[in-house]
Amino acid sequence: MQTKNVDVLVIGAGPAGTVAASIIHKSGLKVHVVEKEQFPRFVIGESLLPRCMEALEEADLLEAVKAKGFQQKFGAKFVRGNECCDFNFEEQFTDGYKWTWQVPRGDFDNTLAEEVQRKGVVIDFETTVTDIKFDGTNSTTTVVDKTGNTSYIKARFIVDSSGYGRVIPRLFNLDKPSNLPPRKSMFAHINDPNRLKYEEPNRIMVVVHQPKTWIWVIPFSTGISSVGFVGSPEFFAEHAGKTHEEHLRFLINSEPHLKERFGNEKFMFEPKILEGWSVTTEQFFGDGFVLTGNVTEFLDPMFSSGVTLATASSQRAANLVIKQLNGETVDWKKEFVEPTMKGVDVFRTYVMGWYDGTLHDIFFAKEINQDFKKQICSVLAGYVWDLDNPFVKKHDRAIKSLAEVIRINRQQKHLKLL
Repeated sequence: MQTKNVDVLVIGAGPAGTVAASIIHKSGLKVHVVEKEQFPRFVIGESLLPRCMEALEEADLLEAVKAKGFQQKFGAKFVRGNECCDFNFEEQFTDGYKWTWQVPRGDFDNTLAEEVQRKGVVIDFETTVTDIKFDGTNSTTTVVDKTGNTSYIKARFIVDSSGYGRVIPRLFNLDKPSNLPPRKSMFAHINDPNRLKYEEPNRIMVVVHQPKTWIWVIPFSTGISSVGFVGSPEFFAEHAGKTHEEHLRFLINSEPHLKERFGNEKFMFEPKILEGWSVTTEQFFGDGFVLTGNVTEFLDPMFSSGVTLATASSQRAANLVIKQLNGETVDWKKEFVEPTMKGVDVFRTYVMGWYDGTLHDIFFAKEINQDFKKQICSVLAGYVWDLDNPFVKKHDRAIKSLAEVIRINRQQKHLKLL
């Protein structure tokens, strides 16, 4: 059977894998990528955050994405009934990118993969990892291609960026449940010819449908928009028995704005369901491997953290892999796990704050200190490692304290009116 010898094996050709592969490749190390799917393929996570632009830039992938003409994203709008909270990345607290993109992920991920291949990295698509054996930090990985042929890849290090595939956690029983409650999403791409009738028609919008159920509307440059509902399994069970298309059509028509904009428009594909996505792992690294991207922990679609955490963790991991393979000592816990988890924990606080209503109180307050809003905007832009930002450094206490002040002020105003 064929055996390949490389410095680094990257598992997964999504954003995490391509960022890691490109950074490691340009250091002069030999990189090989295996990907179980054929690209382009569908995946969610279609609204990026400005912080991920820095990872794409270091990986020399930014210009290739710019050339595709994806829909530019300059902020996010949150809507609850007639109330609206608008965050503009130009007004954020942290220095950094002030914009990013909204992308059909099949096209976006394929663009990154093609650019990495153009740079000279081999990607084996439709190739599945079936076994990994470690000998110290060296490894032998068994892979099977689409025709059933088995081969081996010997590597000095493995970067597992397999996303929902979770290759190493599943092979070595490292998965463990997340502390987030189970949620479910139903979504589709929908023809959007009415877009220009609305103010800021190309902005991503988050609509509060019920206190713990929300909707994303992500316009693409193609004239198609992604529309998805996110809620508890019980919310979706209320209409069980209908087809997915009937179910999503019913939900769209139950929300006035969406009914007006999308009520009778064509779905580009049968609506899809995603659930059980919140999962984490016992360890993020070991002798000869590191986990990056969604394979470490995926939180929730709210706040679009997925691609940012994926690319930022791969950016950090790639540089540490280079450092280690060049003979330097790496403290993986201190240099990788701790900073990665700091970002995850900040986003976790905001996700939980959204579902428990804390952020609803802040976002839809009649008056909010503009400095606080800028600091929160930086978190929503993905700058969750900026410890100069109090809404990052003391994230849990900061949003709870601000929400409590807002509630007290609201109660006092109500009492004065009485």
